[in-house]
Amino acid sequence: MLRTLCRAGGVLLQQSQRTGPRLWATAAQQRWASSLPMNTVVLFVPQQEAWVVERMGRFHRILEPGLNFLIPILDRIRYVQSLKEIVIDVPEQSAVSLDNVTLQIDGVLYLRILDPFKASYGVEDPEYAVTQLAQTTMRSELGKLTLDKVFRERESLNSNIVHSINQASDEWGIRCLRYEIKDINVPPRVKESMQMQVEAERKKRATVLESEGTREAAINIAEGRKQAQILASEGEKAEQINKALGEAQAVVAKADAKSKAIRVLSEALSQQNGNAAASLSVAEQYVSAFSQLAKESNTILLPNNTGDVSGMVAQAMSIYSTLATPRPATARVTAEEGPGEETEEPTNQASPSH
Repeated sequence: MLRTLCRAGGVLLQQSQRTGPRLWATAAQQRWASSLPMNTVVLFVPQQEAWVVERMGRFHRILEPGLNFLIPILDRIRYVQSLKEIVIDVPEQSAVSLDNVTLQIDGVLYLRILDPFKASYGVEDPEYAVTQLAQTTMRSELGKLTLDKVFRERESLNSNIVHSINQASDEWGIRCLRYEIKDINVPPRVKESMQMQVEAERKKRATVLESEGTREAAINIAEGRKQAQILASEGEKAEQINKALGEAQAVVAKADAKSKAIRVLSEALSQQNGNAAASLSVAEQYVSAFSQLAKESNTILLPNNTGDVSGMVAQAMSIYSTLATPRPATARVTAEEGPGEETEEPTNQASPSH
């Protein structure tokens, strides 16, 4: 007997799964349900479903997935609720934005039944009620935004709609998981004006970017010229410093060489036959000087006795001898004191005799 009842329950369960309660959207967004499973004493509840049982017309219990037993005639399966996530297509509707633009907007609603008892006895058709609530909430939220903000703040608009639906659907045992706006249709004229606005904005951005590029190029060119001038001035400064250091070192080297030459010359003149060597050097310079006449200038100054080389040498040697002769100390002191200065000589006065 028990085996026969189990087989009959299995056959009825398969028929109920084939023709069981299904949800689909119509023009009025009503849920059409097929016949409920019959009480066959032994029932097998599928996973993610909740069967609400009434005993003599009053709520008795909710059958959990798996094997369950009911009393015939007294117990009746009144509602079958699906605990899976339900997708409801919200039909297209018209809404007016804050700037008085009429929009045609539709969306998709995702919800789940959390409490089968409230979903069965809290509202007549929970899915239909949530759909209508989503439509009214969407109209009110769109009325708070302008047309431009509707496209920019779609995410915040969806979250606001979900929050508003959940506040009202807690008493129905339904939880709205998310709401997504599918399409937003605007009037043709408004769409054309929006396209013109987008084109103007793009042209503005292109002009601004071009001007910024020109400015950046001019700034880069000016910075390059500035850096080039700075580097050129620093190079010129370094060149002048190096040149001055080189000239100073050359002057010092020439002075050292000249001092060494004078020292060697003085040592040579102080030796034996130094005067003869000096006379030879003067004679060579005389001849060399005459060889350079009329090469650098057309004006020539010649002495009276040009051919008397020995006289010129003797005259040069006499000048050398005069310069080389040491002067007395009194003359040196007079020369150091300079003209116009007088020296007082001490006078010896005789003391009066007594």
